[in-house]
Amino acid sequence: QVQLVESGGGLVQPGGSLRLSCTFSGSIRSIYRMAWYRQAPEKLRELVATIASGTSTNYAGSVKGRFTISTDNAKNTMYLQMNSLKPEDTAIYYCHALVTTRPEGYWGQGTQVTVSS
Repeated sequence: QVQLVESGGGLVQPGGSLRLSCTFSGSIRSIYRMAWYRQAPEKLRELVATIASGTSTNYAGSVKGRFTISTDNAKNTMYLQMNSLKPEDTAIYYCHALVTTRPEGYWGQGTQVTVSS
């Protein structure tokens, strides 16, 4: 099993920045891709960014150039640096890990990000 715990959400003004963290533990050697998803009220969960092998990254068009995904394997932590935040970035942000032993992977509990003046 893999456990994921997100932190770092909160309230921020438009144009501001936040850094989300996702600490992972358990059978971490089975992880081959990690990602951030988000879900706004009354909307489907959407993929925000992915990272594989520590360096291969991809971003949704809506966040490209503003968000940066990264990992620190020494700390077993994945980050999402979010800059130039917009009200439409308001959502619950979830950490996800794809593993070799479980097709659906694992999810964290989510952390709320609210962008509002």
